[in-house]
Amino acid sequence: MNPKLKSFIYGLLLVIALLIYGKSNAQGMPVYDNTNFISLAKQLIESAKQTSQLLQTVEFLKQQKENIEKVNNVIRQLKAVREIQRNNQRLFDIVQNDLRDILNSPYVKPEEVSRISESFNNIIENSLDNFEYIERILSSDFLKMTDAERAEVLKEMELQSKEMVAEINKKTERYNDIISFRKMQDRINNRETNY
Repeated sequence: MNPKLKSFIYGLLLVIALLIYGKSNAQGMPVYDNTNFISLAKQLIESAKQTSQLLQTVEFLKQQKENIEKVNNVIRQLKAVREIQRNNQRLFDIVQNDLRDILNSPYVKPEEVSRISESFNNIIENSLDNFEYIERILSSDFLKMTDAERAEVLKEMELQSKEMVAEINKKTERYNDIISFRKMQDRINNRETNY
C-alpha cells in the first residue's frame, strides 16, 4: 500500500474520530507522524543487520586467530623436528668419522676400545629412542595433547638432542686429547739421543 495513501487514511480516520466524540478539543491529542516512525523502524532494522554482520565478522576473526595459532604451533613443531634431525645427523656423522679414527688409533689400548664404543653407542641409542618417542607424539593423539603442548615437548627433545651433540663432541675431544698426549709421550720416549 502506498505510504501517502496510508497516511491520508489515518488522517481521515482521525478527523472522523474527533467529530464522533462531539466536542472536538485538539489539546491533549498527540500528533503522530508516520513517516518518522517508518524511518525510525527502517534505521533500527538496518542497525540490527549491521550488528548481526559485525558479530559474524568477530566470530570469523576468532576462528582465523585459532587457525593462525594452530599453524604457528605446527611450524614450531616442524622446526623442532628439523633441528632434532640435524642434531641426530651430527651425532651419526661424528660417530661414523671420529669414532673410527679414535678406535683405529694405535694409541688406544685394546681394553679401552669396548668402553669407548659402548659410551658412543649409549648416546646413539638414546638418540634413536628419542626419535621413536617423537614419532609416537606426532603420529597419534598422544596423551590427548594440544598442538602447543606437543610443540613444548618437541622443544624439550630438541634441547636434549643438542645436549647429546655437546656430550659426544666433548667425548670425542677428550679421546682425541688422550690420543695426542699418548702420541707425544711415545715420541718423547722413543726419540734418539745424540750426545
